[in-house]
Amino acid sequence: MPDVVVDRIGDALWIRLNRPERRNAFDPAMSAAVVEAFEDAPSARAVVLTGSGGSFCAGGSLQQLSTPTTGQMRGLYQSSLRLFDAVRSCPRPVIAAVNGAAAGGGNELVVACDLAVAARSATFGQTGPRVGSAPVTGATNVMGVQIGEKRAKELAMLCRRYTAEQAREIGLVNEVVDDDALEDTVTAWCDELARLSPRYLEITKISSNIWWNAARDSFTNGLGMLVQAVGSADMVEGATAFLEKRKPSFPGPE
Repeated sequence: MPDVVVDRIGDALWIRLNRPERRNAFDPAMSAAVVEAFEDAPSARAVVLTGSGGSFCAGGSLQQLSTPTTGQMRGLYQSSLRLFDAVRSCPRPVIAAVNGAAAGGGNELVVACDLAVAARSATFGQTGPRVGSAPVTGATNVMGVQIGEKRAKELAMLCRRYTAEQAREIGLVNEVVDDDALEDTVTAWCDELARLSPRYLEITKISSNIWWNAARDSFTNGLGMLVQAVGSADMVEGATAFLEKRKPSFPGPE
């Protein structure tokens, strides 16, 4: 089964994350496949990023975090950053068609996309401190620009879950539609974009990237700190508890 399924529907390129058994959580191989899929974006008028099997994306795969090595984790973090950069550097507008849970890095994918349409059953939220990590590639920086600093810290620190309608109210997504209307609605958005100038849409996107570009050093600094924390008791306990489907028991402050 391929990690990523790519379809051309009219003038739009649809990129579908395709690991439903792990809720489309990305590992380095999947991230690389998505980056490769984005290489065809210039031939389209818009790009749609979505998931398969009723999930959007559960973020980075936690399989390695319970028995991590520095090399493995550095590879996972860097491949994740390349994935987010591919979304932002894409010359075409990228729409997140959020068809299910967008958790952790999946929520940060929504932050990275230019536009977002959510199915009514979709949910959103960060997971970092709950699973022994921190959301440094969008949630602790750029998301504050999108929804406000206090709201962004609420998502990043408390790890709560939010409905699609709540996500729309705080500005994380543009529109919420019934589940069976999601693909038709996103297709209509793509058709609308296709009637506009691709040259000036690209200029608009490049100009709009100012806050993402300003936060880019924060991403690399944050990932560097995460690498230094590889193998920590908090990381191992958070990932192990997640895989064992139990509440984590983190040690107190050192």
